Amino acid sequence: MCSIILISFIKYKICRILLVGILALFAVPVLYFYTKAPPPLPDLDLEEWWGTKLSMSKQNNSIVPFQVKFDDIIIKDIKERLRDRHPLTPPLEGVAFEYGFNSKQLEPWLKYWVEEYPYSERETYINKYPQYKTNIQGLNVHFVRIKPEKVPAGKEIVPLLLLHGWPGSFLEFYEAVPHLMAVSKDRDFVFELIIPSLPGYGFSSAATRPGLGADKMAVVMKNLMNRLGFKKFYVQGGDWGALIGSLMATFFPQEVLGYHTNMPFLSTTSSTIIRVLGSFYPPLVVSSEAADRMYPMSKYFGMLLEETGYFHIQATKPDTVGIALGDSPAGLAAYILEKFSTWTRLEHRSKPDGGLTFRFSKDRLIDNLMVYWVSNSITTSMRMYAETFNKRFFAQSLDEIQTPVPTWIIQAKQEVVYIPGWILKFKYTNLLNETILQDGGHFLAMELPEIFSKDVLKAVDAFRKWHKQQHRTEL
Repeated sequence: MCSIILISFIKYKICRILLVGILALFAVPVLYFYTKAPPPLPDLDLEEWWGTKLSMSKQNNSIVPFQVKFDDIIIKDIKERLRDRHPLTPPLEGVAFEYGFNSKQLEPWLKYWVEEYPYSERETYINKYPQYKTNIQGLNVHFVRIKPEKVPAGKEIVPLLLLHGWPGSFLEFYEAVPHLMAVSKDRDFVFELIIPSLPGYGFSSAATRPGLGADKMAVVMKNLMNRLGFKKFYVQGGDWGALIGSLMATFFPQEVLGYHTNMPFLSTTSSTIIRVLGSFYPPLVVSSEAADRMYPMSKYFGMLLEETGYFHIQATKPDTVGIALGDSPAGLAAYILEKFSTWTRLEHRSKPDGGLTFRFSKDRLIDNLMVYWVSNSITTSMRMYAETFNKRFFAQSLDEIQTPVPTWIIQAKQEVVYIPGWILKFKYTNLLNETILQDGGHFLAMELPEIFSKDVLKAVDAFRKWHKQQHRTEL
């Protein structure tokens, strides 16, 4: 009996020593982040030119109306390419989407695109909101601008910039617009929405020389808002839009009144160490309701290895794969739609149809394909990976620069990455809220537009109250 008690005591002491050791190690990255001097903000060239040299001599600040056109030549070309394509390679027996888009399942999608997709009706849908173009730093930037029709007395119009990512487009936000624009007696504001196509995406022109990474795009988007008359504004973003929005808040804290994101991310030495240490004892890092989004790390990194092949290609040789995708609407469909399958629910890989119509209609998904095909922008959109994930960008250590801009995050259950709010506070010092969803995936505004919109509205309401409180404090 005494030996059992002694063994138990020894085990208890060992556990205590291990726990104290882990806690000590855990404190190191926290102290490191708060004691290490942050890097300086980079020197920003607010007029850096991304167009041709010839266009520099023909600068034009006008804002011109724009409409998307699916003319007969474009439609005929799509149909001919889809009909006359090379036969698809049959999938392996018993395989769903584990090897990528199942070619047997792709056939009905291509048939629908040729025979049933209502081109004229969808063109009207895409043009339902006013669209424009204006030249910013040599780039013809396309954007949707939606103003409130009627503004009740006592309501202030506030500008909200909505930023999409890859392989999405400005259309991601269309289903959310009615919810965002709804007037409520409980709010003292209404939105004016600005929804651009990122440079190189859709109907925004691409850079003619290397270097237009996310940090440079943050400058372009800031200048777009200034061009439209907004000196102060709110920003919402997911995917690339999340990074660009974060950089806008970091670079321009006097202009960005609040930053909302559905894909927060932080890549610093200290945050990485904390996440690794948390794998030994997850409660140190993450709540029980979200622990399975981070741990076990072997499962998480296994998923990354399986699902990020596209990332490595696009960050190194985007133009090579771009040639194939830009020449084949069938290839474009398989490449892009596969992301709408797995990034909405990872388990959709095991569904025979990829779960594509779980939350999205065929028309909405093909609308997005049409944006890429009609504008011939798949290659230029993928270049953003190469322009951002490189030595130039990482050398700036931008995630280590804190931003005081009030921030609000919403984290969907099926998002590719999850970082607890307390870790994000290392960078976003005024993180006002973390909404943890038990539903939803990567394309949140498109998948759950009402839930997404309500969270954005709550965030902006909180941002406004925060600024009023700051103003009272200063007085």
